[in-house]
Parts: sequence; structure tokens; C-alpha cells
Amino acid sequence: MTLAAKRQALLDELNAFRDPQARLAHVVGRGRAMPALPAELKAEAFAVPGCLARLWLVPDFRDGRCWFRCESDSAVVKGIAGLLCEFYSGHAPAEIVTCEPSFLREAGITQHLTPNRRHGLARVWERIRAFAEAQREAELPGTPTETGGPG
Repeated sequence: MTLAAKRQALLDELNAFRDPQARLAHVVGRGRAMPALPAELKAEAFAVPGCLARLWLVPDFRDGRCWFRCESDSAVVKGIAGLLCEFYSGHAPAEIVTCEPSFLREAGITQHLTPNRRHGLARVWERIRAFAEAQREAELPGTPTETGGPG
């Protein structure tokens, strides 16, 4: 499924909740259902600064695709970061770098976040995009391919 198709499916899913609090509760529930990161991946190297809650983002690159996992001590942060991880995982770097997560705003998720959480969410997107960009550059002819981390 392309990111455009995923985006539309996710918007349809989130917009089915007319109440903003119910929509956010759904996102939090999705985050709670995600597997926890192993303790060894909750390392400083994977920490995402700029958020009051502790948040870790673990990128991986295999078979020409990017994969992302996350963990947070905040259910809201984990839910939203997890949504981004699920959305971008399994896609080629070139596709990721051209697709900003505007669907969160369109679905009314970001409007109900504190400025600090919006900033943390922006940092997650920055990290995802930077990782995808690095992998895209590594795939260019004459550039060695590297993996992005454990996974």
C-alpha cells in the first residue's frame, strides 16, 4: 500500500470518531497495543529530545525499506509517535521524505495537543525524515549502503 493510500485509510479511520477526545483515545489505544521496546533499545542514542515525556525512536533499514519502532512513558506520546512509526514503516526512503504527516492535523489530532507535545511530535517526524533521507543518499550509486540500527 502506498503512503497516499495509507494516509487516506488512516484519515477515514480517525475521522470516524466525531468527538476529538474519542479520536485521541483511539490513538492512545493503538499505542498501548504496540509491543514495548526491549530495555536495551531505550538508550540515549534512540532518545528523542524536546518532549517532557521520555520518548525513544528506533529506526531500521532493510531490504530497501525503512522501519520504525517507538516507546514512551506517556500513553499519548506513544500513541501518536506509534501512529507515525506504523504509517512510515515498510516504505522506501524516497517515498517517506516527500510525505509529511499532515494527516494528523487534518484528522484533528495535533490541535488538541499541548505545545510541548506538538514540538515532540515534530521532532519524531524530523528524525524519521532524516533517517529516510540518509538511507536514500546511501542508496545512490557509488555510495555504500548502511543499516540504521537493530531490529
